[in-house]
Amino acid sequence: MDRSMEYYWLGCHGLADALRRALVASGPYLLCLVAFFLLWEQLSYLRKKGSLPGPHFVVPFLGSALPMIINPTQFWERQAALARDSGLGVSANFLVGRFIVFVRSTEISHKVFANVRPDAFHLIGHPFGKKLFGEHNLIYMFDQQHKDLRRRIAPNFTPRALSTYIDIQQGVILAHLHKWLALAASSPKPIALRLLCRDLNLQTSQTVFAGPYLTPAAREQFNRDYNLFNVGLMAIPFDLPGFAFRRARLAVSRLISTLSGCVARSKERMRGGGEPCCLVDFWMQDTLREIAEVEAAGVPPPPETGDAEIGGHLFDFLFAAQDASTSSLLWAVAMLDAHPEVLARVRAEVAALWMPESGRAITAEQVREMRYTEAVAREVVRYRPPATMVPHIAGESFPLTEWYTVPKGAIVFPSAYESSFQGFTEPDRFDPDRFSEERAEDRVHKRHFLAFGAGAHQCVGQRYAISHLVLFIAVFASLVDFKRHRTDGCDEIAYVPTIVPKDDCTVYLSRRLASS
Repeated sequence: MDRSMEYYWLGCHGLADALRRALVASGPYLLCLVAFFLLWEQLSYLRKKGSLPGPHFVVPFLGSALPMIINPTQFWERQAALARDSGLGVSANFLVGRFIVFVRSTEISHKVFANVRPDAFHLIGHPFGKKLFGEHNLIYMFDQQHKDLRRRIAPNFTPRALSTYIDIQQGVILAHLHKWLALAASSPKPIALRLLCRDLNLQTSQTVFAGPYLTPAAREQFNRDYNLFNVGLMAIPFDLPGFAFRRARLAVSRLISTLSGCVARSKERMRGGGEPCCLVDFWMQDTLREIAEVEAAGVPPPPETGDAEIGGHLFDFLFAAQDASTSSLLWAVAMLDAHPEVLARVRAEVAALWMPESGRAITAEQVREMRYTEAVAREVVRYRPPATMVPHIAGESFPLTEWYTVPKGAIVFPSAYESSFQGFTEPDRFDPDRFSEERAEDRVHKRHFLAFGAGAHQCVGQRYAISHLVLFIAVFASLVDFKRHRTDGCDEIAYVPTIVPKDDCTVYLSRRLASS
């Protein structure tokens, strides 16, 4: 037995020694192979870059990923400056093995959004979104399948549905404002609103979209998983155990599973003749009607009507509403504080329609009458579009201009942010009156207002988003006195992943007296 173990260890030692000699012998070849790969990657980048402004040398594989993650604001400002200063409207770079093109020019952005050829550009939402969101996602649908799904989604945003959501939104907003005021009253220090707004919006989205079908325990797990997902959005996309991206991907699977269960329970309730009380109910009411019609004709149920598929699309909605809305709420507070004359006009308009001390809720009709407050909301979205860029992947080589053809596989970033500061009258000035009926710059300069995208994938929930922002501004301005805790650089942009004030919008809050 001892002799056999001795032979075993001698054999292992011999094998290790042979491997070491093989590695030493092949070392020069491996070095040559690595050097060839690095040279090929560099030459490939330069060939794709062509005459576009951008770095002349890129770090192997990672490219500019680390500078982008460490300081995304500075990184994208640099890309915008290269596009602007060159006069070309576009610039190039390299991120984690992918060649990218940044688009500042509104006209070139519309070429990407319009997708004039079926396979020219595909919206991806995130550079590595298919791994993170999964293949079965509204973002990645095209042609007739995409049109059919948008048709099924339309009943979710009718005036009747939006009126139902306003009641839910207002209840959540009021509950959270009371918490904020209690928090502010307990300490003389200012409070940062970013995480508070995120929690407000997460509860709003959960309640509006999934209604009573999320139990308290499910909500707690949902919040934990959504936080993991948010962290993974900004992480290096290493899909390996222990990495944030892997944790985010697994969290998305759990989130979709939870929402699929909500879909099943909503279908059961709608079959029983219940009245819709949330978005998934309006969706299932129409879906069940469509299923019944085709089954009566002996046709199988249409695609995209299964619980798992709709659960996935509910997550798409929640993701689109959650972080973008948090961004807009924070910038609304920041802009109202910076422009007291705007705040005064908002308060006057709301006071003429709604008295908080009456105990009555703001109605959908009253929200529609708040024309100036809506103009403020639209100007917030123009001035600080939450999702500054809308990444697409080039499905084929496509001539972006007469002198540059974007190569197949490149990730193209049309910038909604850069377009917002083109065309409009004094675009660098925060000016809600640009959206008044007299000036109507939202129509005159419609091509530059890309905060909700354009083309076939334009945001289907934009009316819901604006309605939510108008309601928040109205209630917040009426009930709360607030003052920004100003520090150096507090208004600079930070990516988390949508844009927010660098100081997380830190403010002093107090309850506003009715006599005010």
